[in-house]
Amino acid sequence: MKGTGGQASPQITSQLNEAAPAQRVRCEPLPDNAPHILVVDDDQKIRDLLCRFLLSSGFRVTQAADAACARSFMRGLSFDLVLLDVMMPGESGLSLARDLKATRPVPILMLTALANPEDRIAGLETGVDDYLTKPFEPRELLLRVKIILRRGQGSPVQSDEIRMGPCVFNISRGELRRDEESIKLTERERDLLRLFANRIGVPVPRHELSSDDSTGSERAIDVQINRLRRKIECDPSNPVYLQTARGKGYVLYTD
Repeated sequence: MKGTGGQASPQITSQLNEAAPAQRVRCEPLPDNAPHILVVDDDQKIRDLLCRFLLSSGFRVTQAADAACARSFMRGLSFDLVLLDVMMPGESGLSLARDLKATRPVPILMLTALANPEDRIAGLETGVDDYLTKPFEPRELLLRVKIILRRGQGSPVQSDEIRMGPCVFNISRGELRRDEESIKLTERERDLLRLFANRIGVPVPRHELSSDDSTGSERAIDVQINRLRRKIECDPSNPVYLQTARGKGYVLYTD
């Protein structure tokens, strides 16, 4: 969210301002069970905009300017999610994330302008739950926040349909639709979606996915997953729903 020189990205500030419109000050009280999010970013303008956007979306929010401030809050408060900037003065977001993951089970969504694959891998290797590069669409941020908060609650679906953004998959009929358009699936893609649909939020190992495939190749599974992502993801290179569970396999999240 910061450009060079530590300045807030005009694109991000504009998008966040537009995303939290007339209800900037939430009139109705939040429920007691509203998720509590800690926003950690050294840019005050970005913190304020993020907090206003999240508050208008129904979350309780606390903001911290650096890692030391975040640690102070976490000694006395419980959080459901941490939104953590990578590049901060003093202790970096990577260092804080690594320590938090070693000491407490709080989910972390890392926000960073570092878009290189090596930087993304470094972030994920700390154990963070997701990694979003700047600039980003506020709606995508909100979606990723909601998906992370639902993790750990995976169970067999009770409905015959699952929704992934604009896509809806009918399990019994094996039909995938994006808005009103029918999306053609191969038999293998139907099998994969049905398997994932019965284990929402639960990582499925590659060997388990490949055991039901005539090729028997884990590499072939990776290729099939990439093809499936092109059909259900808005940005297949940065998947929101069908994600890689590092060291485990793949996991499907739904709306």
